[in-house]
Amino acid sequence: MTTEMQEIAITEEKPLLTGQADAAKDAVELAARILLDQGQEHTVETPHGVLHVTLHGSRTSRRPAILTFHDVGLDSKSCFSPLFKFEEMQEIVKNFTLIHIDAPGQEEGAPAYPPGYQYPTMETIAEMIPAVLQFFNFRTVIGVGVGAGAYVLSKFTLANPDAVEGLVLVNIDTNARGWLDWAAQKLSSVTSSLTEQILCHLFSQEEMSSNTDVVQFHRDRINKASNLVNIELFWKSYNSRRDLSLDRNYTFKCPVMLVVGDQAPYEEAAVECNSKLDPTTTSFLKMADAGGLPQLTQPAKLTEAFKYFIQGMGYMASSCMTRLSRSRTTSLSSSYSMDGSRSRSRTLSQGSQGGQMPPSPSQTMEVSC
Repeated sequence: MTTEMQEIAITEEKPLLTGQADAAKDAVELAARILLDQGQEHTVETPHGVLHVTLHGSRTSRRPAILTFHDVGLDSKSCFSPLFKFEEMQEIVKNFTLIHIDAPGQEEGAPAYPPGYQYPTMETIAEMIPAVLQFFNFRTVIGVGVGAGAYVLSKFTLANPDAVEGLVLVNIDTNARGWLDWAAQKLSSVTSSLTEQILCHLFSQEEMSSNTDVVQFHRDRINKASNLVNIELFWKSYNSRRDLSLDRNYTFKCPVMLVVGDQAPYEEAAVECNSKLDPTTTSFLKMADAGGLPQLTQPAKLTEAFKYFIQGMGYMASSCMTRLSRSRTTSLSSSYSMDGSRSRSRTLSQGSQGGQMPPSPSQTMEVSC
């Protein structure tokens, strides 16, 4: 019996040189940044259908996630990317997990719903959100909603007060559409295309008249959307919303920051909403030169205001408010007052390194940046 001998090549493993180790580390960090920037896309099953959700960051964070919900005519990317990719926002992004929810059928490239499809109501969409939190194993969130998304997150917060630690509502309208609004919408649907109706909802009259670059960009984007049928269904659902019936006795239990541009279509609605909320837990920002979508046109101002808001909740106490500290040239103003009953509010009296002192409980501070 013969025994065949096989040659086995043994390669000596040598440790990486310092330069090679640094290069490998940089490559890993670059890959991680690319993955974080793109986000992890998920399809989440809920009792009322599926939702497209994009996650940025870790699912094991002990902090609340920042959960966003977009407006009609937008998706999570077109609504929030300019804000959350803004350079000075990265200080927040690296400390929190982001969860971007797309309303049913609104994500880019979503297939069009068939004729006769029964689109969910705004209330039903709000009822889908708890399944998202459960899917990612987050107990609490900080909600950031724009327009229709602000309404959805408001419904969710009222129904699940313990799940929301803070709420940022841009262009909120808590009222159902009245008869005059209904008649105007009917007339508009006859005289204007769906795209123009939605643009008038998103942007100020001045922006529409000037046909700014951002208006033209979104006009082209909506016109070319393969899921235009879905967008129309979401638009009709929002226009059929119910009154939230907020008052001082039936209101949010968490800190709230209301944001609106000084020429936005929903300026009056935001002012009215502010009058119904608890003044000790509500901040109101009317942003100059922000148009209809301040997160797109004024991300710097909104980032600094958001930093203050989060700091007031007890997070990022050492964050530097650099822009607000050095700039006095614009007319953004707001009043901040946080409820001292929340356990995290004790950090409000701490200073921020290189920035300004955040407001202490039951005090009001005027901010101009």
